[in-house]
Amino acid sequence: MLAWLVLLLAVLVGLFLMLSGDASAITNLKGGEIAYLIGGGALVLLYVVSLSADYRGRAGTAVRHALVWLGIALALVVAYAYRTELTAVGYRVAGEILPPGHGVVLDTVERGESAVRLRRHPDGHFLATGTVNGVNLSLLIDTGASTVVLKPADAVRAGIDTSRLSFTVPVSTANGTTYAAPVRLKSIAVGPLELRDVEALVAQPGNLNENLLGMSFLKRLRSYEFTGDFLTLRG
Repeated sequence: MLAWLVLLLAVLVGLFLMLSGDASAITNLKGGEIAYLIGGGALVLLYVVSLSADYRGRAGTAVRHALVWLGIALALVVAYAYRTELTAVGYRVAGEILPPGHGVVLDTVERGESAVRLRRHPDGHFLATGTVNGVNLSLLIDTGASTVVLKPADAVRAGIDTSRLSFTVPVSTANGTTYAAPVRLKSIAVGPLELRDVEALVAQPGNLNENLLGMSFLKRLRSYEFTGDFLTLRG
């Protein structure tokens, strides 16, 4: 088994150098590195010779085993070469499997950028499982809401003393005008996207069924984009 592992390692290194197309990886080798390669090659050759003795009289079995290991080596190299594409496929599959509200973190091209993709809920809305002041809350994405709006019970969970709030901000709803209390949230995060000191409102008891992730959060992101059944947030 050790012999096959050493042989597999040598094959992987050789395939990687060939597929990378970087000739300098070989031409720039120093004397000591060349010596290590020669020594390693000699060891590989020694193990191959020992394997030939183990498979004496079983040429067919030896060929089958060699092909299996070479196939595994090639699959690993191909997976590494196409790791970006395979990661994108993994994100897509995860987005379909995970329940709505659980964001999938995406790879980004720009340095320092983070991105999260959310899948549409069966009722047609986009939900995000985020944190408000470090507390996990469910948030309904609402581009029509000028600010983040929290239910009183969830505001209490987020460390807000609702007994000291002043409900003086008029808010238009489907049932008419109600009033909410202005607050400043220490932080709101959806996956790796975190904003601090966010303007928000706390609704009066009984006037709100879902916490709303409104424009006081969304407009501070780099962008947000609706594509079919997915919403991508970038920050």
